[in-house]
Amino acid sequence: MKVEHWKDVEDVKIEKFPYRGKMHDVTGTSVRWLSSHGDDGNGYPEYGLRFFTIQPGGQIPIHNHFYHQTMYIESGKFECYAYNPDTDEVAETRVCGPGSSIYIPSMEPHGMKNIGNEPATFLCCICNVYDEDEND
Repeated sequence: MKVEHWKDVEDVKIEKFPYRGKMHDVTGTSVRWLSSHGDDGNGYPEYGLRFFTIQPGGQIPIHNHFYHQTMYIESGKFECYAYNPDTDEVAETRVCGPGSSIYIPSMEPHGMKNIGNEPATFLCCICNVYDEDEND
C-alpha cells in the first residue's frame, strides 16, 4: 500500500497536448499523478489517477487518447467540449461544476476550459480497456 497526501505529490505544469500529429497549447493547467500502474508503450500508464488544477481562463485543447477517462469535478466551473471526430468541430458543450462526472470513451476528441474566476480542480481516472476480440 502507498499513501500520500495530494499536496505532497509534485504539481507539474502541462504545456502541450498532441492531437492528430500536432502539438497544441495547454494554458493554466497542472497535474499531480496520485497513482499509476503499467506502461502502454506510448508513454502513458495502463491505469492512473490524477489531480488537475486549471487556472481561470485556462484550458485543455482538443485531444484524444486510447485510454478511457472519467473526470470528477471537485471545484470550480468548466465548459466541457465533445468534438465531431470527422470535422473536429464542437459537437456538444456542457457546463460542469462540483459533483459532476464526465466519462470520455477511448479516442473521443474532447477538451475543457475553466470558465470561473477561481482555480478549478478535478480528479481524473484513466484506464486502458481492451476488447475481448483484441486478445484473440
